[in-house]
Amino acid sequence: MDAKKNIQKKIITFLLLTFAISSVSYYFMISRGSARDVGMAWMWSPGIAAVMTQVLFRGKLRDFGWRLGEARYLLLGYGVPLAYASAIYLLVWITGFGGFRPQSALMLLMFATLGLAVACMAALGEELGWRGLLVPQLAKITTFTKTALVTGIVWAIWHYPAVIFADYHSTAPRWFDLMTLTTSVLGMSIFTAWLRLKSGSIWPAVLWHGGHNLFIQQIFLDMTVDMGITDYFVDDFGIGVLLSMIVLGYIFWR
Repeated sequence: MDAKKNIQKKIITFLLLTFAISSVSYYFMISRGSARDVGMAWMWSPGIAAVMTQVLFRGKLRDFGWRLGEARYLLLGYGVPLAYASAIYLLVWITGFGGFRPQSALMLLMFATLGLAVACMAALGEELGWRGLLVPQLAKITTFTKTALVTGIVWAIWHYPAVIFADYHSTAPRWFDLMTLTTSVLGMSIFTAWLRLKSGSIWPAVLWHGGHNLFIQQIFLDMTVDMGITDYFVDDFGIGVLLSMIVLGYIFWR
């Protein structure tokens, strides 16, 4: 019982620190109307909070899961976002919901190498918090389903100020963006919690997060021409990601 209470205190401390540290980024993104201006600092807020929490509770930083783990989980982390991003945007181009704009081979190569490295560096900040600390701690005191859903709810709410008050949204109504984001993040949370707990490593989740941001928000989006309704189908707030994450979450929940 004492051990469970200590874990609960640790989780609450982490959440309080995460939102306290994030509030600095919230202030600047809201005052400037841009989440991109503070993107790296904002994404690293959960990671800083996780390290602080671990130190406060005299935990070991190696418990975040620094070892690479088995190659199959790393391949899943990289391959899954590439697969669903390719499927989403290919369908959008074929159906005419969005136009296709080719990119040069050099640009694509730069995105796939340097772009992925930068995306993963930013994603590491979030993953230290969500999958480095929160998921393993929740998994000690509750079921996998509750672990994934609680993490997903917190993760989604953490994004809300950027959606409501800044520019992290599409041209669709805000209620639509909040609905698609929340549902998608719950599916993502199931998959990434599974990755973290099965692999014992944080890196597959980092690869997934960096890859998702790179493929969904940059590479394929830059190759898409807006046809008026395109925002409803692409990027983080589109129906494409929503349906993909429902399927992905269900598969890995099973």
